[in-house]
Amino acid sequence: VPVSEDASVGTVVALLSVWDRDSGSNGRVRCSVWPASPFGLVSTFAGSYSLVLREALDRERVSEYEVEVRAEDGGSPSLRGVLGVRVPVSDVNDN
Repeated sequence: VPVSEDASVGTVVALLSVWDRDSGSNGRVRCSVWPASPFGLVSTFAGSYSLVLREALDRERVSEYEVEVRAEDGGSPSLRGVLGVRVPVSDVNDN
């Protein structure tokens, strides 16, 4: 679903769930967004995250974002998973 370029900071773009079947530190998962973008992750509760808007969008500058959500467990060596998220920005009449 496109995100409107006039969406407020804090707008939830996507809901994500991550889990690892291991126990202890091997089962703890850390998530991050790559590359740096106007989006960030907020942990809502164990294993659930919201991808949220952290800064204003300008469709005339960037009309679509490709964001990777990276998950990494606490094992040694750590295991990683990546999810690609495409976020189109919808236009708002600026006049």
